[in-house]
Amino acid sequence: MNRAGIVLLGLGPGDPGLITREAWNILEESSEVWLRTRHHPLVNALPAHLSVHSFDQLYEQGEKFQIVYDQIVDQVLSLGRRAQGVVYAVPGHPYVAEATCPAIAQRANEEGLSVRVIEGLSYVEPTMTALGLDPLPHTALVDAMELTAANVPPFPPSTPALICQLYSRDVASDVKLTLMALYPDEHPVQLVHAAGTPDAVVESLALYEIDRSPHIGLLTTLYVPALGPCTSFEAFQEVVASLRAPDGCPWDREQTHQTLRSGLLEETYEVLAAIDADDAGAMREEFGDLVLLIVMHAQIAAEYGEFNMSDVLRDINHKIVHRHPHVFGDLDIGDTGDVLLHWERVKAEERAANGKAEASLLDGVNFSIPALLQAYEYQLRAAHVGFDWPDVEGVWEKLNEEINEFRDASDDRARADEMGDLLLAAVNLSRWYKIDPESALREANARFRERFSQIEDAARAQNRPLVDLTLDEMEDLWQLAKKRP
Repeated sequence: MNRAGIVLLGLGPGDPGLITREAWNILEESSEVWLRTRHHPLVNALPAHLSVHSFDQLYEQGEKFQIVYDQIVDQVLSLGRRAQGVVYAVPGHPYVAEATCPAIAQRANEEGLSVRVIEGLSYVEPTMTALGLDPLPHTALVDAMELTAANVPPFPPSTPALICQLYSRDVASDVKLTLMALYPDEHPVQLVHAAGTPDAVVESLALYEIDRSPHIGLLTTLYVPALGPCTSFEAFQEVVASLRAPDGCPWDREQTHQTLRSGLLEETYEVLAAIDADDAGAMREEFGDLVLLIVMHAQIAAEYGEFNMSDVLRDINHKIVHRHPHVFGDLDIGDTGDVLLHWERVKAEERAANGKAEASLLDGVNFSIPALLQAYEYQLRAAHVGFDWPDVEGVWEKLNEEINEFRDASDDRARADEMGDLLLAAVNLSRWYKIDPESALREANARFRERFSQIEDAARAQNRPLVDLTLDEMEDLWQLAKKRP
């Protein structure tokens, strides 16, 4: 072990009375100290004999925090190799909301350089004191910089969160936009400024207002109360697991993958019906019913020892990220056509990696889906690799050709074959016009049902059985129904 070494020292939250006795003794015994930043209330109260250095110039020169942190780590390690070593002091605690200290300790240990950690009071304790709250049982500790780069919060909204390093209005603005992906604009939150110092301030305000606070600075923390007890995926998993528990619901405990199969299909069609109706309220409800079945299947699989929800989420996350290098990597892809072509290439690579290199491009289309949707998916996949007409005129010609062949068919078997070809050509035409044929037919069915119901209503209004209406009368009523909004 080298005689040189590194002392990682926590300065506490800022009040000189809150620095630990051990930390103060180290500072009094040292001739110099290196600060991550001078922007800390305790700096002016450091022992007068200390030669004080900081890495603030790196922040002024660097464009990204990670680059600055890497430079600080390198320089502290270099200083630690000196005969006298180095005392490196940071705000709060060396291992709470502090990226540099863990990295320094890891690299120092790898090269046999001694590391001593001097504890310090972190920002958490005085912040919770200012709020009058206990962080248990599960308050999330979040870095504001992580939130600025995210599209949705990375913690469950059913738990409170403490978001540190909200050091500017720009950061606060980015943070609130991320939070508002899940939280309502008026969600009550609290900003805690300079906790652990005589200048501590607590502001209670709405989420949308946080970037308007005049007190925001380097010592600002945001407290976000829980959205509610039933607002996270994890909370819902607990509900489903409780249904399946030994003391849960007898019916739910009896279910298997097989017994839930028909329900899964039924709920999927109810989701489609809500989408077709463009009914947001119904979509919200039906999406919930569908999620229930998915979570139930995952819970059953976990009980059987097959897999659990973490496996499901990990697999789909890996798949989506892997198939979108133009979003999560540095691949440059132009338009949607290029994206789809790349998608097929990636899937071909995946099939090869799974020992299915000779599998058909069409094998991934499920045999159990409706035939209309299956035809659409077949043609879509074939088109992705270039098996397609050069323009829509060729599709129209093919459709007319199939109509004539159906007319010329000589028997029932031939007519059935030609009708299949005709429907296939019609599906291809819908693809060219970017129309989902399954949805289009469902909407047409809904219109037919509504218009035919109006014919039935008209017959009842005349006290006549429907079968007594002539075809001409029904046609007149049909045309009238078509004109109604």
